[in-house]
Amino acid sequence: MSDSTLPVRYPNIRSRRIMTTRAWWLVLLNVLIPGSVQVLAGNRRFGRFGLGATIVFWALALVAIVVFFINSNILIALGTNVIALTIIQIVLIAYAVLWLALSFDTLRLVRIVRAAPGARPLIAALAVIALLATAGSAAYAANLAGVARNTISEVFTSGDYAEPVDGRYNIMLLGGDAGPDREGLRPDSISVVSVDAETGSTTIIGLPRNFEQATFSEGSPMFGPFPNGYDCGDECLLGYLYTEGEQRPELYPDAEAQGSNAGTEAMRDAVEGITGLTIQYYVLIDMQGFSQLIDALGGIDIDVPERLAYGPVTSRTPYGYFEAGPQHLNGEMALWYARSRFDGNDLQRMERQRQVQEAIIQQMDPANVVTKFQAITEAGADVVKTDIPKVMLSRFVEIAAKSQSLPINALELVPPQVDTLNPDYPAIHTLVQESLLSPSPSE
Repeated sequence: MSDSTLPVRYPNIRSRRIMTTRAWWLVLLNVLIPGSVQVLAGNRRFGRFGLGATIVFWALALVAIVVFFINSNILIALGTNVIALTIIQIVLIAYAVLWLALSFDTLRLVRIVRAAPGARPLIAALAVIALLATAGSAAYAANLAGVARNTISEVFTSGDYAEPVDGRYNIMLLGGDAGPDREGLRPDSISVVSVDAETGSTTIIGLPRNFEQATFSEGSPMFGPFPNGYDCGDECLLGYLYTEGEQRPELYPDAEAQGSNAGTEAMRDAVEGITGLTIQYYVLIDMQGFSQLIDALGGIDIDVPERLAYGPVTSRTPYGYFEAGPQHLNGEMALWYARSRFDGNDLQRMERQRQVQEAIIQQMDPANVVTKFQAITEAGADVVKTDIPKVMLSRFVEIAAKSQSLPINALELVPPQVDTLNPDYPAIHTLVQESLLSPSPSE
């Protein structure tokens, strides 16, 4: 059969039945095999290019699937690498443009006005679906790659790969609150996340902000002004050390260049002295913007142990109450739950903050992160400051995947187990080391 007799390329335009059937097939082929329509009924050179590009895309997708099951760490490394994400974004944009052009050209070749009147809206609807399935999906994926790249660039620093210390990575978490009634930032939440680099076993060590006489090693810049521990002459709480460090920037002249600041470094030195652990990285979370991250996750689930009033300490009456039992909290209410001082004490607040941390970790399951990826990454860029280098991201994502199947261990350095006014550091260091001993997944 010669080209001149091919019904797809040279149809009987007077037959609505033939033109309607042809239109359905062309639009469907554009969905399934972009480029094939042009090979059959349009510009064959353009069609071969589009078809070849589509086959290459399928091949890359198949390779990605195979790699995922063989060694997913390769994909994780690519997904957390700024250069790789840039290349991926450019490629996806190119595919979006190509498939957009193929879809519009398909509509031209369909000659929809020649189809049966009743079929025209349905054919047009399928054409729109084709556009979304091909060009729209590629454009959306390109946008996500760009969002991820920008977030990684904004949040994470440049730096070298670091090996674990004694088999673990120890990260200091600070929940910062720089309210208008405060001088500088004071961490309301202080904890250490210690993760086994092999098993992913995780221990969260909570330190009360009213811990006193924080100690420093002789190698710490804070040891000079406070050789016998943090003694400022008045109420010398651990949470105040951030401001103390900011007032002594000369002690940490390289902090800013390393993605930190003097306040954070003073806190790091104190936390190392208290726990006996080497703190490799810090993460500072802005509590004012914390609710954005929780909202991006779709809220969190908290089992409230007993009825709790919430509101500022300056208020004579509470704003409201958290009723006992399971509650689904949005960002604003989760923040009130974690920070409320209307009832209870700092130790109870620490327990609630730990509840919120664990609830957020539960919400960080892969399905939830994928479906809300853009909102989560954009919120993270506004909320988080850290000195974790970009090169460590793939390693930490790999470890985090292992930790999902393990329970989170918790140690609170609070009374009666720990005397926070006159701390016994050898005893505290023993408690910390014991909390890190946990079974591996195979045990």
